[in-house]
Parts: sequence; C-alpha cells; structure tokens
Amino acid sequence: MRVHKLTFAALAVAAGLSLTACNDGDDSGKSDSSSGSSASSSAGGSGSSGSDQGGGKDSAGQESAGKDSAGKGSGGQGATSGAGSGASGTPGKCRTDALNITASDSTIDGDSDASVAVTMENGGRDCTMAGFAGVDLKTGEGNLSAKRTGRPADRMVLKAGKSVSFGINYPVNDSGGSGVRVTGLVVTPPGETKSFGVEWPGKGTLPVTDGSGSPVTVGPIGSAGQGG
Repeated sequence: MRVHKLTFAALAVAAGLSLTACNDGDDSGKSDSSSGSSASSSAGGSGSSGSDQGGGKDSAGQESAGKDSAGKGSGGQGATSGAGSGASGTPGKCRTDALNITASDSTIDGDSDASVAVTMENGGRDCTMAGFAGVDLKTGEGNLSAKRTGRPADRMVLKAGKSVSFGINYPVNDSGGSGVRVTGLVVTPPGETKSFGVEWPGKGTLPVTDGSGSPVTVGPIGSAGQGG
C-alpha cells in the first residue's frame, strides 16, 4: 500500500508539473496573442495615424491650398508676365490671337504698282515684334507668297491698343486679259506660325507672269506707317 501511495503521489506531482507546463505554454500563447493585438493596435494606430496624417495632409492641403491661392496670385502675375513679358521683364512676342488684323486698299493714283496696307492692332498686353509678316495671296491658281523687300524692321514694342501697318505691292493687270483672280489674303504675324485670313481689298486680278518670280512684294512692319 505504501508503494501504491508513493506511486499515486508521484503521479500527482508529475500531473501537477505537466499542468504547470501547459499553463506556461498557454500564457506564452496569450502573451504572443496579446503582443499580436498590440502590434495590430499599433498597426491600427498607424492606420488611424495614417488617417490622421490624411487629415494632416488635408490640413496641409488646406495650407497648401492657401499657398496655391497665394501662388495663384503670384502665379497669375507670373502668367500675366509670361504672356506679356519675357524672362528679363520685357514684353513677350505678339501673338496672332491677340492681334486684330485688317487690310485696306492704299493705292495712290499715278503709282506703277497697286498697294494694300495691312494693319495689326494689339488687342492684348504690350508685346514685341520685328522683321516681316508672312503674306500669301489666295488666287484661282493656288496660293502666291509675297516676296520680302527692304531692310527688316528692328524689334519694337507694340503697346496695348496701338497698331502697326505694313504694305503689300502688286502689279496692276492692264493687259486686257482676265489675269489671275485674287480671292483672299492670308497674314502670318512676325515670328508666328498661326495665320489669319482677311478679305482682299485690292484689285480683283493680277497679270499672268512667266513664273520667274512673285510679282507681289511685302515691306517690313512699319513700312506703311503706324497708327495710333
């Protein structure tokens, strides 16, 4: 019996140790789980912190919006200066879209050639131009490009609301024949690639040529006087 009691006692002690070991493992698992919760919570905090950061970004966005607003003020000035001024603060190039382009007959009795004056009025900010405008006459036989004559005009500032003109000279068709019919005029301001079409105000026809060169010439800007 004593042997059995000792055996039972030993079994009880062993069971106790085994239970303790299991509890230790559970505690450790709980601790891991708890640390996992902590990590999740920390990640959640980071997520909410990310949300806070999002709010912070929104707030920063509002601040940057304020900066944008201020930037818009300065940007607007920049845009103004960019559209009307160069990097050095001088006015920028005159653009086709800012110019009101018109043409009128300027032929003087007694002249061997007829002429048309083209006027470019600045409807925008002060701007600059130099040299020659591009000129093409639309005819029944295709476009005819005017030949540039004279010394290119120096760079000038065309003030807002002011205008500058140049002249187009062409031969009068006095041959008695039908000649070449002119149907329109296309003008490209100096330094620009965008053209503007206007009604041709000159004589209806040009004399037929032998094709050796353009019978139409264009002078530099300012060659037909400058309007107010």
